Amino acid sequence: MPQSLSQVLVHVVFSTKNRVPFLDPEIRDRVHAYLATVGRNCGAETYRVGGVEDHVHEACNLPRTLTTSKLVETIKKDSSRWIKTLGRDYRSFRWQAGFGAFSVSSLQLRALITYIDNQEEHHKTQTFQDELRLLLQKYRISYDERYLWD
Repeated sequence: MPQSLSQVLVHVVFSTKNRVPFLDPEIRDRVHAYLATVGRNCGAETYRVGGVEDHVHEACNLPRTLTTSKLVETIKKDSSRWIKTLGRDYRSFRWQAGFGAFSVSSLQLRALITYIDNQEEHHKTQTFQDELRLLLQKYRISYDERYLWD
């Protein structure tokens, strides 16, 4: 085949450092839009970004020329730099060191977008920590709780 083609859909999740609630309603929509823009600039079609005050979810495709780690590193680095310019309250903003990335089939994309759209309602009854543990169990990813949080 003379060209390389791929369609790898990914559900990416990461939180603010120590889950500090930096992403208040005043900036949240702008942050989500910025995260989507950075992803698109990397060549990742971004289907949805959402979340609450202490974490974000992103549904996107993985560009064939980037690793998941490089995509998430770029998104976090660029957005962190930008968020710090939003005012004095955000100067100490940081994302957590790690992230979760889960493969999703094209048949699951609509459900994932709905899940991301309903984050505020969802987190009225569940913490980010509980949500991440359930995602790790759902996708059968083993982990050591001692190294899960920062």
